[in-house]
Amino acid sequence: MIALTEQERRILALATPVAESLGLEIVRLRIQGGRRPHLQIMTEREGGAPTNVEDCASLSRALGPVLEDDDPIKEAYTLEVSTPGIDRPLTREGDFGRWVGHAAKVELARPIDGRRRFTGIITGEDENGAHLELDDETELVAHVHEMSRASLILTDELIEAARASGNLPPQPDEDDLGDLEIDESDEDTESNEETGDVK
Repeated sequence: MIALTEQERRILALATPVAESLGLEIVRLRIQGGRRPHLQIMTEREGGAPTNVEDCASLSRALGPVLEDDDPIKEAYTLEVSTPGIDRPLTREGDFGRWVGHAAKVELARPIDGRRRFTGIITGEDENGAHLELDDETELVAHVHEMSRASLILTDELIEAARASGNLPPQPDEDDLGDLEIDESDEDTESNEETGDVK
C-alpha cells in the first residue's frame, strides 16, 4: 500500500535506496493527476524517530537527479516530500503494531459481507494481520496488502502520544515558542515542495 500503481512502484524502487542512504523510510508514495502531475512522497526517520522539514528537504534534493535520469514521469510535475503527520497513513506491515490502543480507519480492497470501511481500536498485529476491535465489539483482522487505505484517527490520546515521542509540531498555545512564527494553516505535516518544472 506504500505505492498502488505500476508507475508508483517504479518510482518507489528508485526512491527507496536514496531514502535509506539518508536514514529515512518511505511511508507512502502517490501520483495525483491533473494537467500537472503531483508526486507526493511521505517519509520518516527509520523506526519512526522524530522527522523534520530538513529531512524532507534532504530527500527532495537527493531524489532530484535520480528522477531526472530515469524520467519515470514524462511530463513536468511537482514533487512534494512531507512527513506523515499525526493522523498518519498506515501502509506497511508493522505499522499497526506500533499504534496499539489507538483508533484507526481502514478501507479494504475487497469487501467483507458487502462492507469495505471499518473503524476501530488497534489491538495488535501478528502473522494473521492487523487486529481492530470495532464499535460493535466484533474484530477485523486484515493484512496491509488487503487494504486500499488505512490511517490513524486524530484523538487527544494520539496527540499526547505524538507529543511524548517528539513527533508533535510546535503548537500556537505553547509558552516556550519565543518569537517563532506559527503557520496556522490546515496542513498538519511538515513538507518540502518543489514547485518548479521537474523532469
